[in-house]
Amino acid sequence: MAKASRGRVQKRSLDARDSSVRSRVIADSRKPKRSPDLFDDPFPNHVELCLATLVDKAPGGERWWHEIKWDGYRLIAFLHEGAVRLATRGGHDWTARFPLIATALKKLPARSAILDGEAVVLDQRGVPSFGALQAALGSRKGPGDKTAHEAVLYAFDCLYLDGRDLRGEPLNARKATLAALLSGTGQERAIRYSEHVEGDGDAMFRHACLLGLEGIVSKRCDRPYRSGRGEDWLKVKCAHQESFVILGYMPSTVALGRQPGAPW
Repeated sequence: MAKASRGRVQKRSLDARDSSVRSRVIADSRKPKRSPDLFDDPFPNHVELCLATLVDKAPGGERWWHEIKWDGYRLIAFLHEGAVRLATRGGHDWTARFPLIATALKKLPARSAILDGEAVVLDQRGVPSFGALQAALGSRKGPGDKTAHEAVLYAFDCLYLDGRDLRGEPLNARKATLAALLSGTGQERAIRYSEHVEGDGDAMFRHACLLGLEGIVSKRCDRPYRSGRGEDWLKVKCAHQESFVILGYMPSTVALGRQPGAPW
């Protein structure tokens, strides 16, 4: 009798274990399957910028993409779960100083995104004016108010989008993602896509200088986003010159009744 009792106990234990396993299998089968299009890379709250090295001549070759060097303030735009933040190169929060850009950032079709770009104020010709931007940020329309209400953001890179950290991908892939993200914003909006020219850096540089722009930035389209100053991004500046007259004055020795060479 004792042996039979132990057998029935062991059988009930095995049945309970099998039932528990079956319950877990059923529960797992009812869980929503993870889409392969979803990513869960951690959202970075700070980004070390990729900086351009100054050179005398724009590089050539198909691997180089050339963009306008916007004359403004470099900004990193953070969008995360409805919250927005515009950070300067030094890490300062300037969201309140660019209200139009902040509002446009919140309206992007994304849950989370990080854009790299330049905040500029355009003059009547559509050319960036750093003086106008400084004047806007330095004006005081009210207590403690230093805002550039007309500033727009020319975005030239997308570093993060909806759970996917893009900094390890090449520039051509990042800019394709950026173009798709901004495809519905239009050039009249506060966040605009910064176009590029592939290959012919010299022609791009000449046209930039003729338009009175600051210069161009040349970038390797096959390289990832690397923080700090390196050789993947190069900048060439236009040498703007203005003519001016130098006036001098020499008192007449005749009018003073003084002989030439005589001491005063």
